[in-house]
Amino acid sequence: MSTQPLVLVADDEPRITKLVSIALSEEGFRVVTANGGEEALAKAEEVRPDIVLLDIVMPDLDGIEVMRQLRERRPVPVILLTAKGSTADKAKGLDLGADDYVAKPFHPDELAARVRAVIRRSSGAAPGAGVIKFDDVEIDLERRMVTRDGELVQLSRTEWLLLQHLAANAGKVVLHTELLTKVWGPEYRDDLQYLRVWVSRVRRKLGAQPGEPGRIKTFQGIGYLLDVEAQAEVPADDAVADPASSALIG
Repeated sequence: MSTQPLVLVADDEPRITKLVSIALSEEGFRVVTANGGEEALAKAEEVRPDIVLLDIVMPDLDGIEVMRQLRERRPVPVILLTAKGSTADKAKGLDLGADDYVAKPFHPDELAARVRAVIRRSSGAAPGAGVIKFDDVEIDLERRMVTRDGELVQLSRTEWLLLQHLAANAGKVVLHTELLTKVWGPEYRDDLQYLRVWVSRVRRKLGAQPGEPGRIKTFQGIGYLLDVEAQAEVPADDAVADPASSALIG
């Protein structure tokens, strides 16, 4: 049996599936194609791919609905392909649970790098052990579950991997480059803005108010720290007078 990753590509434009298939095959991937959403679901059930590339706009089932149904059946990384390239469209796709987003037209080398990075971070992060609790949040590293006030928190695969790495190092500053490399891969090690966006999403999932850091503290120019210690209210004057607090920027 081949150990090369199996990629399922679904797009209703044959030229796109052909281009992606050739590009990824040359990079050592096995590729299966589908011409629409329904066929993608059937192929996924049949071949159980390691990753799925989905066009958002397809005539029968759109990529978002296909992703939702795939995730109901089993965890599988998903990269969305679309001609829409605005920041808002990218954010929407990622918020809906995609692991990454590639706008058309794309360079074949970039696509292959993105596929490798998503596969690496979806399979390479070893789960930690134990349960971390703070406020009304409980992070179960063994079962890969997060709850708030007893309710399950829905996290995308990327959000979980980011939180998992911070939680496994709770109370310690994790460097920007380490988070980017561990969660996304070495291709992303300098993409600080990308990291900020994802940290902001995780903060909201943990209950932080907009613009507030919550439990994930920012050490400007260094990294992030998940603070799980009991917190007390600190007067504003004291916070300013404390030299250490100046390194914490939400």
